[in-house]
Amino acid sequence: MPSASSASSADSDSGEPVPSAPSSLWRDADFRRLWVGQTVSQLGEQACTVVLPLFAVLTLDAGAGQLGALRAVGQAPLLLLSLFAGAWVDRWPTRTVMVLTDAGRALALGATGVAGLLGLLGLPALLVVAFAVGALSVFFAVAYQASLVRLVAREQLVRGNSALEGSRSAAQIGGPALGGASVSLLSAPIAAASSALFFALSFLAIRRIRGREPIPGRSQRPARTGRRIHEGLRLVVGDPLLRTVGLASAAFQFSFAAMMTVYLLFLPRELHLSGTAIGLALAATGPGALLGSLLAARLPSRFGYGPVLVCAAVLGDGVLLSVPALHGSSAVTVLALLAVNFVFGTFGQLVNVTVMAVRQAVTPDGMQGRAAATITFAGMGTTPLGSLLGGFLAAEWGLRGSLLVTAAGMMLSPVLMALSPLARLGRVLPASRDAGPTGSSPWIRTP
Repeated sequence: MPSASSASSADSDSGEPVPSAPSSLWRDADFRRLWVGQTVSQLGEQACTVVLPLFAVLTLDAGAGQLGALRAVGQAPLLLLSLFAGAWVDRWPTRTVMVLTDAGRALALGATGVAGLLGLLGLPALLVVAFAVGALSVFFAVAYQASLVRLVAREQLVRGNSALEGSRSAAQIGGPALGGASVSLLSAPIAAASSALFFALSFLAIRRIRGREPIPGRSQRPARTGRRIHEGLRLVVGDPLLRTVGLASAAFQFSFAAMMTVYLLFLPRELHLSGTAIGLALAATGPGALLGSLLAARLPSRFGYGPVLVCAAVLGDGVLLSVPALHGSSAVTVLALLAVNFVFGTFGQLVNVTVMAVRQAVTPDGMQGRAAATITFAGMGTTPLGSLLGGFLAAEWGLRGSLLVTAAGMMLSPVLMALSPLARLGRVLPASRDAGPTGSSPWIRTP
C-alpha cells in the first residue's frame, strides 16, 4: 500500500497527526458514517442512471439522438468540472463537500418529482436536472475517494477501499432494480423523488462525521487553482503507471458510454423487455461486483497486479460482445443478460479495485484528490462524446450492428494495459513517495 509510515506520523504539511486507527475499521464511528453515507448516495446515483433515461425513452418517447444527448449532458460535468473538483477537494474538508453535494442532488431530484406530478417536466427540464445531478456527483466522487486517505490509517486503506467498493457494488444491485421498477410500476416523478430520498439519507449520515480531517498543505498560502490543476496533470502525465491508467480509462469509458446508449435502446426496442426486466438485468452487475471485490483482495497478491488487471479487463469487456446475438424477450434471453452482466460486474470490479489500489499507492497524500480528478477527467470526461457517438450510430447503423461495434471498441482498454508497464506489476504494490513542500511530487517528470 502507499506507505509503511505509522498512523501517528505527521500528515504532509498540515502538521496534524493522523489518529491511530482502531484494530477494526468497523469500530471507527466516522468510517461507519462515511460507509453508510457513501452507500446510500451510490444507491441514489445508480437509480438515477436508469430513472432518467427510461423516463425519456418510455414516457417522453425520446429517440436515439435525444437519449444520446440526455446521457451526454449528464456526463458533461465529468469533462468540464473534474479537474476543478480535484483542486477544490484537496483544499477543503471532504465531509463539507459530500454534505453539500448530497443536499444539492436531493433538492434537484425532489423538484423534478414535483414538476413531474404537476405535468411540467419535459425533455429540456430533464436535461437541466441531468446536468445538475452529474455536476454534484463529480464533486462527491472525488471527495469520497480522498476522504478515506484522511480518515483512516494508511495500512487500513485496502480494507477501507474494499468496504467502500463493496457498498458501491451493493448499490449496483439495488439501484438499477429500484429505478427500473419504480418507473415501470409507479411513475417517473415518484421514481425521481425516491432517488432524492437516498441523497437525503446520505446527507444525514455524512454530516455526523466528527473527526477533524488533516488536510495536506492547508497551513500554507493556497496556490492558484490553475497551478494546482497543473500539478495534478503533471503527476498523472509524468508517471507511467498513472498515465496508463488514464489512457486505458479513457478508451474504456468512451466505448462503454457509446455502448450503453445503444444498450438502453436495444433492450426495450429490439428485445422488447419491460422496465422491470431491464432494471433486473442491469442490477446483475451488482452481485458480480461483490464477487469482484472479494477476488481483488486475493488475486493480485497471488498472481501479480499486472496480470490480474489485463486478464480481468479482457474477460469483463469481452463478454459484452455476446449481447448482440440475443433475440426476443424470453426467459432464456433475460437469463443470458443476467449472466453477461454478472461476468461483466465481476471482472469490471476486479479491475476497478486493483486500479484504485495502484493509484493510491503511487500518489502522494497531498495529491490524492487531484490524481483522482485528473484520471476521472481523462476517463469519464470522454463519456459525453461516447454517448453522442452511440446515439448517432444507433440512428444510422441500427441497434444490433451499433452494439457490436461499440462493444468491440471496449477491447482497446486491455490492449493498452497489456502494452504498458502496468502489465508488468508484480505481487507487491510500488512504494509511495512523499510530496514536496508545495504539495506537488518532486519525483514526477515534466511532460
